[in-house]
Amino acid sequence: MTETAGAYRVLARKYRPASFAELIGQDVLVRTLTNAIQSGRLAHAFVLTGVRGVGKTTTARIIAKALNYVGPDGQGEPRTGPFDDCPVCQAIAEDRHPDILEMDAASNTGVDDVREIIESVRYGPVSARYKVYIIDEVHMLSRNAFNALLKTLEEPPPHTKFIFATTEIRKVPVTVLSRCQRFDLRRVDQATLTAHFAAIAEKEDVQVEADALAMIARAADGSVRDGLSLLDQAIALATPGDTVTVTTAQVGDMLGLADRTVVIDLFDATVHGDAKRALGLLADLHAAGADPLTVVQDLLELTHEITRQHTVPELSGSSSIPEAERTRGADLARSLSMPLLTRAWQGLLKGLGEVQSAPVPQAALEMVVLRLIHAAGLPTPGEVIRSLQDGGAKTDPPARPAERGPSPVDGPPAMAAAPRPVGTVAAAHREAPRQEMAPQEVPPQETQALAPPQAAMPEDFPALVRLFEERADPNLAARLQTDVHLIGYEPGRIEFRPAASAPADLASKMMACLKDWTGTRWMVTVAREGGAPTLMEQAEVERRGELAEAAQHDVVRAVLDTFPGAKLTKIIDVSATAPSVTEDSDPTDTDPTEGEGLSEDEEP
Repeated sequence: MTETAGAYRVLARKYRPASFAELIGQDVLVRTLTNAIQSGRLAHAFVLTGVRGVGKTTTARIIAKALNYVGPDGQGEPRTGPFDDCPVCQAIAEDRHPDILEMDAASNTGVDDVREIIESVRYGPVSARYKVYIIDEVHMLSRNAFNALLKTLEEPPPHTKFIFATTEIRKVPVTVLSRCQRFDLRRVDQATLTAHFAAIAEKEDVQVEADALAMIARAADGSVRDGLSLLDQAIALATPGDTVTVTTAQVGDMLGLADRTVVIDLFDATVHGDAKRALGLLADLHAAGADPLTVVQDLLELTHEITRQHTVPELSGSSSIPEAERTRGADLARSLSMPLLTRAWQGLLKGLGEVQSAPVPQAALEMVVLRLIHAAGLPTPGEVIRSLQDGGAKTDPPARPAERGPSPVDGPPAMAAAPRPVGTVAAAHREAPRQEMAPQEVPPQETQALAPPQAAMPEDFPALVRLFEERADPNLAARLQTDVHLIGYEPGRIEFRPAASAPADLASKMMACLKDWTGTRWMVTVAREGGAPTLMEQAEVERRGELAEAAQHDVVRAVLDTFPGAKLTKIIDVSATAPSVTEDSDPTDTDPTEGEGLSEDEEP
């Protein structure tokens, strides 16, 4: 810490790896490139991909130094490091070597920029062994720029190497990827980052608490550069003195994180239904300046960690887990059930979006926690199914929510009703008028009486359609009239050809409904050809026949002849629609020809 303010370099630059041995978390890449350099099997183009801050550009520069290493006497062969005794490598490290050309594709995206590279490729290196082109964020190049580069990339001169770096590998054309050796740089795990940051803090003569280092490593999310930037900021936040000490509380304040022990207390109160304690902890966190969104994210992360320890108890001893989660988290993992943990995860995951979009995030956070507290006292789906299955064997009615303790959000008492057949709910409400017995007055043992009795076996297909009209969705009954070409029918068996517009699950729905309504298993067979016209088509043929017959009537023919172009479209039974003649009525007031019988525009 002896550097002056003007000469100070941030930790991310000061401790940038200078050789393959200093790269952390990239063992596969180091081993592959080391073997390739030692054996002389060097590709002409490399593409490095990974999230921000894992070392793509740094690795590209290390590769450039390894390929151009000449040693102090200028006779050295390519090597993997160290490079301290090589003047070429030192020039590369200081960004002043003329043969190592770096280009930022984010600001040089056009085809003209690539043409400059293509033109310079023809000339050999000035003093290095290879001319190396490092193109960062290569996915930002335009389509024409990629196309212009393809031929040179496929057959470059022997003295030229290309190294591409990108965070968006999917945006790089496959024609480019197929001409390069690809290396995926991994996210650096939390334990490796923590150890790396601790070593740097020691070199900087700074004391950092272990939990503070773990918080920084978690926030870095696998990025070495992000973590070093956070460590730099934490050191600047610490109180200056003979020995700089970075505390966990300071890092928590810097990151806007809640105290980890308070988050565990909040989770414990939530899953055990202690609303008063949970709201008090939320108020303390809000007063301390904790971000509501960060609190939800911490609760999600804690739920995930406890669920992992519940599933695999051996994970409780992992050194990568903070002490608070390793001790108290293990206790919670043993005491909580898997359904409760998964329900908490789903509730928090939904609440995350609510807190993000809410006008008052703190209020949304409190509502999320209160919802989880209420859900903690509810039975799991498995318990509900078991209670329904065992309901018929129990003589005592199920406990009301009031017996568990009053709650303003509890619903009506649960009824141990036997499962009701599919499609009978609407009919049950029609047959049981509301004024005779309200739902909450129905004793559990009499609930089955609401279900309608089983229907008789339909004698023919029209009778079956009428049954569907009475008990099923009207849309399904309409499908039977318009989409079914009947081939054969007898009670308990149907064979038909469905129309092209028929839904794919029509037969399965018919079987399920008929079995529930009649108590008999029906055989419904679907054929690919044949079948009579649908009921709708038969009704249309019958209607046209009636119209044709009526058109032969003398009066109708006379009307049609009098009004050329008129068409007969509908037949009305006057005797059924005309009002009765009384003493006070005038028979002449009603015109029996009035109606919709004739139209000059519609076709029959």
